[in-house]
Amino acid sequence: MKDHEATLLALLAELDDPERLERPRGYDRVATGALFGDLVTRLDRDFTTSCASERDTQDSSEYGRVTVPADATVCGTRIVVCVSKFGSLALICSDNPGAFLGTADAQAEGELDAADLAKVHRALIDLGYVVVPEELLESQYAGPSPLFRRSGRSTWWDRFFGFF
Repeated sequence: MKDHEATLLALLAELDDPERLERPRGYDRVATGALFGDLVTRLDRDFTTSCASERDTQDSSEYGRVTVPADATVCGTRIVVCVSKFGSLALICSDNPGAFLGTADAQAEGELDAADLAKVHRALIDLGYVVVPEELLESQYAGPSPLFRRSGRSTWWDRFFGFF
């Protein structure tokens, strides 16, 4: 396991509170919404387009999603950014979560341009988000929280972006 992945898994374990599935203790809905708004504004500007967004997702540990439209990307495939209510965690995916086995797979299939990915990644980092690779989030959940088990297996995605 790479050092960065180990660090991210340690962060996920630290954020995991079995008494707080949907949002962490001390969750500030207003601050989370303002930061998310900044992300939407930044992606609108960086891609010179209007990005669709969904926010304040109910019964989920995911706060919301921003979608960079396909016609604003080099490869013609939309980019979706998912933001968790926990620790400013964020995920970047091509087309939809689960459509590819991560951003490297999407790039290998010609569906995600490296410069577009870098632009989204830079926006997230500049705003203080922690970008977690989809491949890591799809690994088996190993924490104490009781999760709905889809297909008999829970993942870190279920924990920090899933519905309850």
